Amino acid sequence: MTVVNRKIHVIGINSYKFEDLSFKLQNLFLEIENIAVPNSYFEEIRSWSEKNLLKKKSFFSSKSNNELINWLRSLKTDVILISRGDPLWFGIGRILLENFSKDELSFYPSNTCIQVAFSKLKIPWQDTINVSIHGRDSIRLVEALKAKPPSLAIITDSNSNSLEIIKKNLFELNLIDFYEFWLCEEIGLDNENIRKLNLKESFPSDISSLNIVILTKTKKNYSNNNLPLFGINDSIFKTFDDRPNLLTKREVRVQILADLELPKNGVIWDVGAGCGSIGLETLKLRPNLDLFCIDKRIGSKALILENAKRLCVKPKFIFEEDIIKTLNKKTLSSFEKPNRLVIGGCNKKTKLLIINKLGQIMNIGSIIIIPIIDIQTIEELKEELEDKNFKTNLNLIQTYKSLNISEGMRLEPNNPVFLLKGKK
Repeated sequence: MTVVNRKIHVIGINSYKFEDLSFKLQNLFLEIENIAVPNSYFEEIRSWSEKNLLKKKSFFSSKSNNELINWLRSLKTDVILISRGDPLWFGIGRILLENFSKDELSFYPSNTCIQVAFSKLKIPWQDTINVSIHGRDSIRLVEALKAKPPSLAIITDSNSNSLEIIKKNLFELNLIDFYEFWLCEEIGLDNENIRKLNLKESFPSDISSLNIVILTKTKKNYSNNNLPLFGINDSIFKTFDDRPNLLTKREVRVQILADLELPKNGVIWDVGAGCGSIGLETLKLRPNLDLFCIDKRIGSKALILENAKRLCVKPKFIFEEDIIKTLNKKTLSSFEKPNRLVIGGCNKKTKLLIINKLGQIMNIGSIIIIPIIDIQTIEELKEELEDKNFKTNLNLIQTYKSLNISEGMRLEPNNPVFLLKGKK
C-alpha cells in the first residue's frame, strides 16, 4: 500500500483578502510554497505574496482541467488549491476525489455564495432547491422549476446566456409572476451587488460575470381584472405546498370546459375537485351555474375558497369529504342533482359507483366528463356510462411545451390524459 506523504489542501474562500482567512489557514499559506489559483481571480491572490507571504511562492493558474490534475500529480510536497465557497458543493472537490485518494486531500470549506446571498436577503433557505447550470445543461433547472419550491438558488455560467435561459424557462412554464428574480453579483467581494429584476424588461447591460440567481416565491394579491375569459394560467391557482401539481393543467382544462358544453343555467358537480380549477373556471364562464365542489383532502375547502376569491366567483357548496359519504348521507332532494358532472381524483371503483348512482337520475342532455390517466380503467367506465344511456367518445390530450436549454430549444411533453365523455 502506497504511503501518502504530502497533502493537497483545498481551501474555499469568500473574499480576496488574506486577513479574512482564519489564523490556521493563514499559517498554511505562510508554510506551503505551491499554490493553485483559479485563473479568474489569479492576480488578486498572487498579490498576497507581496503583502503577506514572506517566502517566495510558486503560483499555478488553474482552469480546473487535466492540466491542473497533472500539475498536482507532479508535486511531491504539500500544495494549496483555492476554490470559491465550499469545494465539495458544485465545486472542484468531486473532480479531486476522482483523481486522488482521500488521504491526500484536506478540505476547508467556506460559506457558499448561496449561504451568503440568503443571509443578505434575510430569507430562510432550508427548503431551497439548489441547481447549477455552470457548465451543465438546464434539464435539472426545468425539473426544479416544475416542482415550484418556495425558493430556488441557481449557479449560473458566465460563459453562456444562462440568465436568458432562466428567464425563458420561467416564461415557458408560466412562472414569470410566481417568483421574484434576485440577481446576486460578486457576493462577498468589494463590488457586491444584489438587485431584484423585472423580467418583463430587458436585463441590465452592466451585469458582472460572477453572479448567481435566487428565485423566491412572490407574495402578491391576485386581481380578477387581467384574467382571460378562459384558459387561466396554472400559476393563478393556489395549490397545496407539498402537492403543487394538484390541479388540472391549463391545456386539459380548456378541453374539458369545451366538452362540458356549458349551459347558461344548471348544476355542475366537480368531484375530486383538488384546488377547484375546473369548477371555478366554469363559474367564470357561466356565473349563473350552481357549482358543487367535493374533495376528501383535508384543507381542500379553504384552498377552493381562496381560488374562488382569486377568480371572483362563488361555489354554491364545498364538501370536504369523500364523495361516497356525500352520496350516502344526503338525499338528492337536499341538494340539486347535476346536469354537468366532472369525475376526477378518485379510484375506478368510486368512479363506477358515482356513474351508477347519479347517471341513472341525470336528465336527457346531461354530460359527464372523466379525465383518466390509467388506460386500464377506460373500458369499464365506458361500459358503465353506456349502460346508463350515455353516448360516449374518448379523446386523448397530449401536449408539448417548448423549453429553452443551453443547446437551443426542446419540446417537453406534458402527461397524456384521456377524456371520456358521456352525453345522455
